[in-house]
Amino acid sequence: MNDNIIEIKNVSKSFKNQIVINNLNLDIKKNEFLTLLGPSGCGKTTTLKMLAGFEIVDSGSITFEGKEINSLPSYERQINTVFQNYALFPHMNVYENIAFGLKIKKLSKALIDEKVTNILKLIDLEGFQKRSIESLSGGQQQRVAIARALVNEPKVLLLDEPLGALDLKLRKEMQLELKKIQKQLGITFVFVTHDQEEALTMSDTIVVMNEGKIQQMGTPEDIYNEPINPFVAKFIGESNIIDGVMLDDYKIKFCDREFECVDKGFSKNEDVDVVVRPEDIKIVDYTSGMLKGKVTSTVFKGVHYEIEVLGQDRNWLLHNTKSAPVGTEIGLNIYPEDIHIMKKGATA
Repeated sequence: MNDNIIEIKNVSKSFKNQIVINNLNLDIKKNEFLTLLGPSGCGKTTTLKMLAGFEIVDSGSITFEGKEINSLPSYERQINTVFQNYALFPHMNVYENIAFGLKIKKLSKALIDEKVTNILKLIDLEGFQKRSIESLSGGQQQRVAIARALVNEPKVLLLDEPLGALDLKLRKEMQLELKKIQKQLGITFVFVTHDQEEALTMSDTIVVMNEGKIQQMGTPEDIYNEPINPFVAKFIGESNIIDGVMLDDYKIKFCDREFECVDKGFSKNEDVDVVVRPEDIKIVDYTSGMLKGKVTSTVFKGVHYEIEVLGQDRNWLLHNTKSAPVGTEIGLNIYPEDIHIMKKGATA
């Protein structure tokens, strides 16, 4: 049985001879919260627009429930979109905004009332039917935009950086709210963002993109803990990336020292890139450290201190709940499960 609701096969797209999407292949499952993550210009929004029907593919195919939709106009697709600017009608109240698409379908007033009431309950805006759009907060406007898209009962909802205009606290609240709504409705969400924390918080699957190609696809845990190349390692969180040599299965050498690791399948003495996350480096007494260094900077970040340490031949970035005064000589320990090995220079 095929669980895919959307299949993108060998899709390419150019603008003015500039390749934006380069032979993209991506399957999106039913009821999945999938996030397209990457820097500006990586192709994530263009991918979303091709799914919505706002851009036409140059080559390749997009299928929806097994049927090609390359030439299907956007209004005939069972796909709705929520944009960053919400695109609400300022001259209409909340009810009229949400009901707009239903009225175009010429549904009965009773059915429209029922659908609008139900969707307002889902987004926690009961009793807001007659409110003007201008009277709503940014978060409330975003909920109305989502409700307007969802009330038409699409099988897929596309969200193009819809949280970008919100302040940090509200954005974090809405991340959890969106995830809850998606689970309650059981429909497919395709979310576009450049915010790594947002992607890690909300997604079932993250697709990391750069220069029109997929760099890595997997669960948030896979993407964070096992980045496939330096781009992913640097883009998802912060990383120490070190030149290493894979001596044998489960044995790596870097910084002139041998370490045990959990990776295997590399050639003997193969040059590799080693990734160590800042939070995975343990601070110990100088004399008992696997590695040694001197603290050159300590900055309080709220939940942790960001500490820079100058080692024998490189700078280390650490995240620790305890401070380390500048000038202190410290030991650093790195354990096998916290050492991640990548093919040297691996790219998509």
